[in-house]
Amino acid sequence: MEEKRKGLYERLLEDIHVQDGLNACINCGTCTAICPAAMFYKYDPRQIVDTVQSRDDKKIEELLKSETIWACGECLSCKTRCPRNNVPGAIIIALRSLSIETGYFVESEKGRQMLSIKRMIGDSILETGYCIWFDHLTLDMFPELGPQWQWVQDNAEDVLDRTGASYRKETSGALRKISAKDLDELNQIFEVTGGNARYKKIEDFSRKKASEMGLQFDDSKDCQYFKHVYSYNSHKLENE
Repeated sequence: MEEKRKGLYERLLEDIHVQDGLNACINCGTCTAICPAAMFYKYDPRQIVDTVQSRDDKKIEELLKSETIWACGECLSCKTRCPRNNVPGAIIIALRSLSIETGYFVESEKGRQMLSIKRMIGDSILETGYCIWFDHLTLDMFPELGPQWQWVQDNAEDVLDRTGASYRKETSGALRKISAKDLDELNQIFEVTGGNARYKKIEDFSRKKASEMGLQFDDSKDCQYFKHVYSYNSHKLENE
């Protein structure tokens, strides 16, 4: 007999973040009162925890498709204040993970930005060993750095040498070149722990969403879909 498909609430309960972070919320609202994100966004951790403990899969699905779960900054101020030892920030981690696993993340503007994070940071980790590699800090991607940054990039070796960095050198120190052997070990860690599988899901679901939106999609940072999710901001999550 085919095993019964698990509901969203059941799948959340399998996540260690929910197991450790959900201990009978009493809806006091202390987490929302202390939350920095709630000051700026339409974000209420009390409501999110209440939705999860309702065990209503339909409501949880709506939450997984929403902008709301992407507002948390994971400062865990909520953990320090909750009188029942709940951790809304940990529950958010589980919700984000399940949103990506199910593909629901592409139904929200902030969720779709997971592709830009994957390509800007995730790929950089595996290719260079750094979350953000100096050569990737171009004005096209980071215009806020200002026109003077082009001079810094043009004179990178001299500028970074003055700071004591080991830029691109096979030695110790900041910005050193990470060896191929170490990068291979890093890739193996991502493979064994499911990181590469998670990256693939982000790419696959994003490709499907790009087709629905009529936007060109490929593996580069120049495709229409990537540029859209990287730069578009409707501000609809922000408090008025």
